[in-house]
Amino acid sequence: MTNRLATETSPYLLQHADNPVDWYPWGEEAFARARAENRPILLSVGYSTCHWCHVMAHESFENPEIARLINEHFVPVKVDREERPDVDAIYMAAVQAISGQGGWPMTVFLTPDLEPFYAGTYYPPEDRFGRPGLPRLLLSLSDAWHNRPDDVQANARQLTEFVRSQVPGPGRAVDLDPNLAERARANLEARFDARWGGFGEAPKFPPPTTLDFLMSHHRRTGSGLEMVTRTLEGMMQGGLYDHLGGGFARYSTDAEWRVPHFEKMLYDNAQLVRSYLHAYQLSGRADFLRVVRDTLAYLEREMRSPEGGFYSAQDADSEGIEGKFYVWTPQELRAALGEDAPLAEAYFGVSEAGNFSDPHHPEFGRRSVLTAERSLNEVAARLGTDVEQAAARLEVARRKLWEARERRVRPGRDDKVLTSWNGLALAAFAEAARVLRDPHYLEVARAAARFARQHLRTPTGGLYHTYKDGRAHVEGLLEDLVLYGLGLVELYRAGGDLADLIWARELWQQALQDHWDEVSGSFYSTRADSGLLARPHSSFDAAILSDNAAAALLGLWISRYFGDADAEERARRVVGSQMGQMLSAAVGFGGLWQAFEFLLAPRAEVAVLGSPERREALEAALGRRYLPFVAIAPAEHGGGLPLLEERSGDGVAYVCRDLACDLPARDVPTLEAQLEAL
Repeated sequence: MTNRLATETSPYLLQHADNPVDWYPWGEEAFARARAENRPILLSVGYSTCHWCHVMAHESFENPEIARLINEHFVPVKVDREERPDVDAIYMAAVQAISGQGGWPMTVFLTPDLEPFYAGTYYPPEDRFGRPGLPRLLLSLSDAWHNRPDDVQANARQLTEFVRSQVPGPGRAVDLDPNLAERARANLEARFDARWGGFGEAPKFPPPTTLDFLMSHHRRTGSGLEMVTRTLEGMMQGGLYDHLGGGFARYSTDAEWRVPHFEKMLYDNAQLVRSYLHAYQLSGRADFLRVVRDTLAYLEREMRSPEGGFYSAQDADSEGIEGKFYVWTPQELRAALGEDAPLAEAYFGVSEAGNFSDPHHPEFGRRSVLTAERSLNEVAARLGTDVEQAAARLEVARRKLWEARERRVRPGRDDKVLTSWNGLALAAFAEAARVLRDPHYLEVARAAARFARQHLRTPTGGLYHTYKDGRAHVEGLLEDLVLYGLGLVELYRAGGDLADLIWARELWQQALQDHWDEVSGSFYSTRADSGLLARPHSSFDAAILSDNAAAALLGLWISRYFGDADAEERARRVVGSQMGQMLSAAVGFGGLWQAFEFLLAPRAEVAVLGSPERREALEAALGRRYLPFVAIAPAEHGGGLPLLEERSGDGVAYVCRDLACDLPARDVPTLEAQLEAL
């Protein structure tokens, strides 16, 4: 027997459709019942690839006795945090206020007016781990609701006031002092792990926005690149990276990037593609380029829908065991590889002792997450074999292992399409197409944009947040407008279709209309008519570029391409409104620091005119250089944009800096000499 979640599109909600808990989706039906019956609401928030969400579901929500307690005393509401990041952000503030930390699954108890009065994360089915068991908590809170209502309401008022207080204060003008960015770099250096890369201690999450800030800072100052390269090396050599199929897991459980939490997220991989691509432009390193190509291949092979959009995530578990799909024993390697097994064991670090076990399934034993911490030269010398021969054998072994792994039971996949995350994927494929001169990547990006035009646009010109099985819904989120807008800017820079850039400008204008706050000089994450307890405001980069950072960057691109002085001023105000936080935190504001570097950068533009064939050599020269804040405009003819006005030619580039232009460049050496000065 199914509950009300059976008609939802979210894979996470559908995972709970057969629970004995009488779940409601977030919406007025649940709230009306809570008001009519004067019942508190049990709000449970998670996502489909969350390991501990699965654990709590199995232990508690599938338990008939615990379900009976929930159904008798509460109105239970289930939310997919990826589908409703606005709801998640509001109530996560309450969790953090109570416990000092957050996470998922998130468990929040609300009044019928949606005010939180108690909140936490995972609760076991009985008292353990220093946490109360869920049944005891349910009975205690139900008793408080009925017998101590004044205490409950006082808690609710206090928490609600805290949640509503998390709004930006009046903004201030930003001081464009380059020393501020140097202070940010120094703050990062103080947190930098010089041995393994990354910032801080375990668990370690990929920091793409921070790395991209450091690369843009290096472009201007010549400093900071060593933190980038060491971090990229550590991530791609450790088990965080999938050495057989490409792509990165969500985070590392240790400081060495060795043992990951195995779920794979679209947003991590899309952002990391661009970080490795930029590092390749700066260094020319073939290993960085391989990561770019292998990760894009993974996204296309396993995360792309037949319609052209990109799915959200892959689970950490298969057959109920974390990491089972990805880990190996020496015996499994020998069965797959025969005489090449010793080489693969040595290179990938596979041993009898292993480096991973699922604590919930000790019977699975210890196994090895594949790593590449030893160089091929070191492994070849140890085995007494030629390096080139070892490299060739290793590629054969890698393919055989991948084929053997493909015969295993695959982890589950969350096949909803999220607009904001698809904007990140669009940007990754488009920029890779431009830099690597790969027409296939460009077609993947164009197909993604066609999908969005057809399925994700609202009747009023905005964007729906989520799509699955022909149904798009949830609108009014800033992240969709600005992250997809940034993807469209990259698509224009790669393909030269002005319609993509015009659509990006339309999304920027929608963001201003629906989300701009004049008092603070920044953007709210939701519209004023959202009907939620508060309006979230995001400037801290969590897993992805924050809403305000993405908005500032989009505004700066709109200003550069369309000569829109107001867009630049809005971006400047966003950065200024957050400068205090940006200087006080070592990590978490890489996106806004990128916007700060953009504001410091000279106003530079390169227009390349002519047929695609005549532009090719000039665009290839542009792609070889890391030019993070240069407005690149490929076009067959002049006109349509200020930087294309009164421009003509077939196979000619116009390079300008701070309103002064060089002579037209009609060959690669001339263009490269002019680019050297940017």
